[in-house]
Amino acid sequence: MRHLLMTTGLILGMATQATAELRLADVQTWMYQLQDLYEPASWDVLAETSYDMLVVEPGQNFTDWPYHTAAMVARLRHKPDGSERLLLAYVDIGQAEDYRDYWADDWRAPEHGQRGTPDFLVTPDPDGWSGNYPVAYWDPRWQGLWLGTDGIVADLARLGFDGIYLDWVEAYDDEAVIAAADAAGLAAGAEMIAFVERLGAAGREVRPGFRVVAQNAIYLLDEAPGRYLRAIDALAVEDTWFHGYGDSDWDDPDGGDQRDRHDDDYSTDARLHQIAKYVEAGVPVFSIDYALEPDNVALVYDQAPRHSLVPLVSRVALSLLTETPPPGLAPAQ
Repeated sequence: MRHLLMTTGLILGMATQATAELRLADVQTWMYQLQDLYEPASWDVLAETSYDMLVVEPGQNFTDWPYHTAAMVARLRHKPDGSERLLLAYVDIGQAEDYRDYWADDWRAPEHGQRGTPDFLVTPDPDGWSGNYPVAYWDPRWQGLWLGTDGIVADLARLGFDGIYLDWVEAYDDEAVIAAADAAGLAAGAEMIAFVERLGAAGREVRPGFRVVAQNAIYLLDEAPGRYLRAIDALAVEDTWFHGYGDSDWDDPDGGDQRDRHDDDYSTDARLHQIAKYVEAGVPVFSIDYALEPDNVALVYDQAPRHSLVPLVSRVALSLLTETPPPGLAPAQ
């Protein structure tokens, strides 16, 4: 009987994982909102959309203005037609955020060229996002916040999220973080892949089929292709065509339509060439570009599917339902 129960549990777990994977691969439209989710009215707006996948920021561990994340998940779980959708929790794994409850009273922010306290706080955010600080993500004290039965990832799985959407995986490529890894005798890329693996395992301990979607860091694949592809279930990419400036408000014209942020390895053509490696490996790829001008929006929605990307165009603030949804979906009212 015990063997039968174990076998049944294994089959059910495999079925759950297969269902989740199928849903992720079948996502045709998705929405991404991180700000201004503390009011249930904002959940209602998202819940009334027909997006196949929602990426939202959990707020149960905000120091100020925390919100009922479990209630948000329950409200967003189903589309208006009653069908389920995929819900992913946005998490910043490569940066500490000073507005989270893990930020202790005795923590001190780093400055350029000087680490903070604790010393895994390496440097200020290079893109201008206030309150965010790249970390030495291999440090056991940092990983301890995320892993284990009492860690952040397990909490998110228990709250009902289908997976995690990882921001700042690209910490492995930050100059200050690389210097910290070198000083510790570690390889920044290998340590990030190992961390992503552990994050996924922590979620699956609670919720079989728990998904891991990595945002950006497209060249991390080249560090260990097979291992990284096994560690993630999908890729998300920002700024393939258009970007916005950090800390821009929703109505700020700097919140989108910026071109030529990077050249060389991060030009649009180079990005698409690298992203094609994930597509060829069968990894779903979601894109988010920040644009306001109609011609720019139309360009993204025309070009992204040609490269097998599932596109979304919004504004860098990510504080409201997009006003520039994919063709066929109603814009925000």
